[in-house]
Amino acid sequence: MEKYLKIAEQYLTVYGMKVIGAVLILIIGLWLARKISNLFSRTLDRRKVDQTLVTFFTGFVRIGLVVFVIIAAVDQVGVATTSFVAVLGAAGLAVGLALQGSLSNFASGVILIIFRPIKVGDYIEAGGQAGTVLEIGIFVTMLKSPDNKRIYVPNSGITSGTIVNYSVSDTRRVDMVFGIGYGDDIDKAKKVINDVLKNDSRVLEDPAPQVVVSALADSSVNFNVRPWVNSPDYWGVYFDTTEKIKKQFDAENISIPFPQRDVHLHQAS
Repeated sequence: MEKYLKIAEQYLTVYGMKVIGAVLILIIGLWLARKISNLFSRTLDRRKVDQTLVTFFTGFVRIGLVVFVIIAAVDQVGVATTSFVAVLGAAGLAVGLALQGSLSNFASGVILIIFRPIKVGDYIEAGGQAGTVLEIGIFVTMLKSPDNKRIYVPNSGITSGTIVNYSVSDTRRVDMVFGIGYGDDIDKAKKVINDVLKNDSRVLEDPAPQVVVSALADSSVNFNVRPWVNSPDYWGVYFDTTEKIKKQFDAENISIPFPQRDVHLHQAS
C-alpha cells in the first residue's frame, strides 16, 4: 500500500503543478479570449462595418483564440501537441478544399460588404441577372426582379463580372430613337420632339435634352432623343415620351416608316 501511495505522491508532485497551470491557462485564456473578441467587435462597430460581417469575424476570432488556449493548456500538462496541430491543419485543408466554392462566395461577400459597390435598395445588373437588391448575404445576394421574383445570385458571380448600378446617381439619361420618313420635314419633326420634352416637367433643363439626327437608315431618318431625368422618373418618362411623340407625329402627319424593300422586276427578252 505504501508503494502505491509513494507512486501517487510522485505523480502529484510531478503533474500537480502542471495540472494547476493548465487550469489557470484555461481560466485566464478564456477570459482574455472573450475580452479580446469583444474589443475587436467594438472596433469594427466604430468603423461602421456591416453588422453581418462584425458578427462573423468576431465569432471567428473568438474560436481561434479558444483553440489556441486549449492547445496551450494541453501542452502545459505535458501532452505532445505537434501531432494535434498537424491533425487540425489537415482537417482545415480538407474542409477548405471541400468548400472552396462556398469560401469563394464568402470572400466575395466580404468584398461587397466592405467596398459597397452595391447596397440594399439599388437596382443593378450583375451575375447575368437584374433586379433590386434586397439583401447582401455572406454567400449569396438576393435580388427582386421587376416582375417580383426572388433571385439568389452567388456573390462570386457578382464580383467576378461587371456590375451595373443604376441607382448610384441621382439622375439618368433616357436614350430613345425615333425614325421619320425620308419625305418628312426634319426641322418640323425636331420641333415636335422638343415640344413634347419641354411640356414634361420631369425632364431636366440642365443638362439640356439632346435631339439630333443620328442616322440615315435603310427606311428612315433616325433621331437620337436623350433627355435627362431624376432616376426614379426614368421609366415613366421613357414610356410617356414614346407614346406622346407617336401621337404628335400622327397629328402633324409625320410618318414613322416600317422596314420595307423596293423590288424591281425586269422581264427577260
